Amino acid sequence: MSMQRIRTGIYPGTFDPIHNGHLDVIRRATVLVDRLIVGVAINAGKDPLFTLPERTAMVEADIDGLMAANATNGTRIEVKPFENLLVQFAADNQADVIVRGLRAVSDFEYEFQMAANNKRLNPKVETCFLMASETNQFISSRFVKEIDKLGGNVSSFVSPRVLRELARIRAK
Repeated sequence: MSMQRIRTGIYPGTFDPIHNGHLDVIRRATVLVDRLIVGVAINAGKDPLFTLPERTAMVEADIDGLMAANATNGTRIEVKPFENLLVQFAADNQADVIVRGLRAVSDFEYEFQMAANNKRLNPKVETCFLMASETNQFISSRFVKEIDKLGGNVSSFVSPRVLRELARIRAK
């Protein structure tokens, strides 16, 4: 009798901050894998608003919300920060697939190049693209931060916890 193999996926990102588009991709990725690791990247090159521990905590809180709502299709979701190469992070976690979200054609060229490079570096890991749902196609962390900084209402883009964290940063 053979044991069924657990399919593991990695959904990497900076999550600065996590928003409803990210959560939509996470929720939808749970139909593809048995275990999903949300990898919170350090990515200092993007000059993040939130620290790695702050971003990790926000992602964990929003994932807890998905699990409480039974929106994970039985998939076990873990949140892990990482600072190394994505394909190395995937290998370290025995991942079979890297999940990436696409909002628009403008995302495709960059993501296509990254997928090709990742495949060359680790041929055992596939990349899967999930199209953003139409209600989330326009959301990006950059827009959330910009709108919030200029006094706009971003409550329909992020969870209440992220909204509180944005207000905390704004108050500094």
